[in-house]
Amino acid sequence: MSDLLSTLYPWTKSLHILSVISWMAGLFYLPRLFVYHVEAGNQAINPTFEIMERRLLRAIMNPAMISTWIFGLLLVMTPGIVDWSMIWPWAKTISVLLMTWFHMWLSARRKGFVAGTNTLTGRQYRMMNEVPTVLLVIIVLAVVVKF
Repeated sequence: MSDLLSTLYPWTKSLHILSVISWMAGLFYLPRLFVYHVEAGNQAINPTFEIMERRLLRAIMNPAMISTWIFGLLLVMTPGIVDWSMIWPWAKTISVLLMTWFHMWLSARRKGFVAGTNTLTGRQYRMMNEVPTVLLVIIVLAVVVKF
């Protein structure tokens, strides 16, 4: 199995990077949609936002998150890729877990919009929009610099 993982390493890494890019696009865009949704204040346009948010989450973000995890775990299992005695894999792991939590939090906020129970403001969603950026910086620096 380890020989196969080593042979497929360039493909696994490429698919992991593509998955991460797709997931990050959604993590950046969904909170922005929430800002527009809250600030629109027009009940007639709410169903349009709800459709956009649902499709983004289900058609792009969820599959991208799942494939990111699958290809990431395959990379972890590839011999010689991760040295768990260093800090960087732990920093990345914690950041990816936080990013996954953020994804789930966004999913719950979408359900709140559908149920009409959203209590957050556009400003609060703007601030939450910075969470994936901070996590992305930590992940990229951890993987590239390997501190």
